Amino acid sequence: MIRILLLPLFLFIFFSSPGLLAQDITGKELLSRAIDYHDPDNAWSTFSGTLFITMETPNNSERKSEVTLNFPADYFKLVVRKDDTTTEEVIDKGVCSLVVNGKKIKKQAEDSTNNKEPCGQTEMMRNYYTYLYGLPMKLRDKGTIIDPAVVKKTFKGKAYLTLKVNYEEEVGKDTWYFYFNPDNYALEAYQFFHDEAANDGEYIMLETDNFETINGIKIPKKRSWYTNKEDRLLGTDILTRASNKTE
Repeated sequence: MIRILLLPLFLFIFFSSPGLLAQDITGKELLSRAIDYHDPDNAWSTFSGTLFITMETPNNSERKSEVTLNFPADYFKLVVRKDDTTTEEVIDKGVCSLVVNGKKIKKQAEDSTNNKEPCGQTEMMRNYYTYLYGLPMKLRDKGTIIDPAVVKKTFKGKAYLTLKVNYEEEVGKDTWYFYFNPDNYALEAYQFFHDEAANDGEYIMLETDNFETINGIKIPKKRSWYTNKEDRLLGTDILTRASNKTE
C-alpha cells in the first residue's frame, strides 16, 4: 500500500522538477504555437509600419529611435535622437544613405557587404531590429537550427517551456534559449551565450502583460537587458507606440 501511494508522489516530483524534457511537444511544435499566439494572421512576412522606441540605460541619457520596416517595399529607415545628435539611416531597395545632423555622409564602412553603396552600420541595425522585434517569427528563418527537445525549466523564478536554438556557421555562432509561457506560449524571455561554459552573454526579460498590437502582431512594449554572469541591468527598450504607417 505504501509503495502504491509513493508512486504518484514520485511522478509529481519528477514531472514538476526543473530541467526535464517536455515529452508531449517538440521544438518545432512549440515554435508554431508561439507564432500562432504572437502572429495569428501570419502578417510578419509582409510587415509595414513604424516602431517608436525609447532606450533607457543606467547613468546615461535617453535614446529615442523611430524604426520603419516595410518588407514588401524592401525599405528600412532608422532615425535616432540622442542629446544633440540626430542620425537618419536608410536602406531603400539595397541603396543606402546616412545623414547626421542634416549632413549626408557619403560612405559608412569599408567592410560593407553591399557593393552598390556601402551600408556598414545601417545593415547591422536593420538586422538587429528585424530580428528582435520579429521574434518568435524570425526563428523560422533559413539557417536556424531548432533543437527538437523542449525542456521544462525554471528561469528567474518562473516555469517555462524552453527552446534551444543554434545557427548554421554562416548565420551565427551564439547559442540561444527562448522561454515560453506554458499556458499560452507567449515568448517572455530569451538568452544568448557566446561561450555557455563561461556564462557570458546576456538575457532579456519581456513585459508580456502589456503588448503593442500592430497589424495583428503582439509585440512586447518593454524589454530589459541583463548580463548573464552578474545579473547587471544594461538597459531597457520601451516601445512607446507603433504605427502601421511607414512614417
